[in-house]
Amino acid sequence: MAWDLDSDRPIYAQIVEKIQMQIVSGYYKPGDKLPSVRELAAVACVNPNTMQKAFAELERSGLIITMRTTGRLVTEDITMIKGIQKELAETQINIFFEKMTELGYDKREIVSLFTDIIGEE
Repeated sequence: MAWDLDSDRPIYAQIVEKIQMQIVSGYYKPGDKLPSVRELAAVACVNPNTMQKAFAELERSGLIITMRTTGRLVTEDITMIKGIQKELAETQINIFFEKMTELGYDKREIVSLFTDIIGEE
């Protein structure tokens, strides 16, 4: 199934975020071999050049490593993975607060509502 990518942001950046999410969530574990550029491009329904650009960005960040004989592997640096996980979580929290503020809630009301919902579970 094609990845859900939108047209208002660069596709390669969305691919970077998707693969980051797959790594921090454990879908790809530290040291795992990633599918080839062509394989992932076919899955995502994007041009292989776009996927290659995303892979290059992930390599620059150190999240994936290219081994000449084995292909691309997820870094085994758990600290780096946890750091990216925290950054992604903070981004999602900030988006959540922005949306709730647009709905008219202040921070205190958001936290109270959040606490109430968690308490119900």
